[in-house]
Amino acid sequence: MSQHKEHPPEHAEHKGHHILPVLTGAKVWIALLIFTAITVAAARFDMGNVNFTVAMAIATIKAFLVVLFFMGMKYDTNENRIIFFSSFIFLFIFIFLTYSDVLFRELVMK
Repeated sequence: MSQHKEHPPEHAEHKGHHILPVLTGAKVWIALLIFTAITVAAARFDMGNVNFTVAMAIATIKAFLVVLFFMGMKYDTNENRIIFFSSFIFLFIFIFLTYSDVLFRELVMK
């Protein structure tokens, strides 16, 4: 009798988990540490209204690194990538609208 079992048809497309190479994980970790140092350095400077924009840009880069490599989105199907990253577009729209409201509120109050 054979030990080989057939997979059910609903799991035919499942490729399994991608194992991240140690060198790639180390490089991403070092990049995250560098961006954390940049975040700390940027927090020491008063850039006025640009503080929020710089902080969000650095945080977005760090989030994309985590999502792409540690969450495995780089190795996932295109359908899942589109769905996941389109949610970031909507998040950006909400943050942009909120930030523009905060900026114009200061102009109106003066």
